[in-house]
Amino acid sequence: MFLNTIQSSEGARKKSKRVGRGIGCTLGKTCGRGHKGQKARSGGFHKVGFEGGQMPLQRRLPKIGFKSRSSKFTAEVRLSELNGLSSDTIDLKTLIERNVVPVFTKIVKVIKSGEVTKSLTIKGIKVTKGAREAIEAAGGLIEV
Repeated sequence: MFLNTIQSSEGARKKSKRVGRGIGCTLGKTCGRGHKGQKARSGGFHKVGFEGGQMPLQRRLPKIGFKSRSSKFTAEVRLSELNGLSSDTIDLKTLIERNVVPVFTKIVKVIKSGEVTKSLTIKGIKVTKGAREAIEAAGGLIEV
């Protein structure tokens, strides 16, 4: 391919309308702009959403807060909830089977809330700094 052979595809570049060429065509006299008014003038444009001075729709409606898309797939688990589980090895699959977290959860984080009395092995789950210390103090192990 050479720069002098590049062409735009067929129909990609439309020909501009020739306006103001008499009454024989539909674009004579007012050139398709109608009679008078802001849009008939040259430079007669306005910003998007402008309603002629009336309070625009986007300003009339109340602001509604932010809802994270990822919050649906993340969950937090307390140390006290882990303490109540019968198994010693805990991963995402175990938590879903025991109904500790919802089925569609993809990311779980263990937070320090409550106490751990038995040694646990945690696999593939995020752990906060305080929870990590509590689990290791109880003789547990955290595998990333």
